[in-house]
Amino acid sequence: MSQISMHTPVIDITLTELEGAIIAVDWGWSPFQEPTPLLREAKRQIDLYFDGELTEFDLPINPMGTKHQEKVWQAMCQIPYGETRTYGELAKEIGSSAQAVGSACGRNPLPILVPCHRVIASAGKLGGYSGEGGLQTKRALLVLEGALTVEEGIALEQSGALD
Repeated sequence: MSQISMHTPVIDITLTELEGAIIAVDWGWSPFQEPTPLLREAKRQIDLYFDGELTEFDLPINPMGTKHQEKVWQAMCQIPYGETRTYGELAKEIGSSAQAVGSACGRNPLPILVPCHRVIASAGKLGGYSGEGGLQTKRALLVLEGALTVEEGIALEQSGALD
């Protein structure tokens, strides 16, 4: 298993590779750095994403979970950059429940690469986000992608919806 850590505008992350695929994006910095060509490419693509120059990742990934979780994660990958789906919409699409979709989102081992931040609650609320920084990180990613305006993000913060 090889790892590389990097700074992003929202939080430091660590990417983990195993057998030629990215298997984890963890929040924070790892003391174990072993960059590989794939990890360097993943870092390059994530940098381009945060620079607003990349809207779709082209990396081998292997998120490990239950069959249901993997189905949800595959569906999340189909949500285009700059768009969102509600937990209920995604649940209907894959024949599941909104609560089960939310649970799978919370267990996503590849945040950012598998865009769980694009899944929101009904009635225009952000819902949850299990990543470091919680809803503020989710909001920042949605603003970056243009799915949420800066003004909408500020309004959410002022309303206390991000606490």
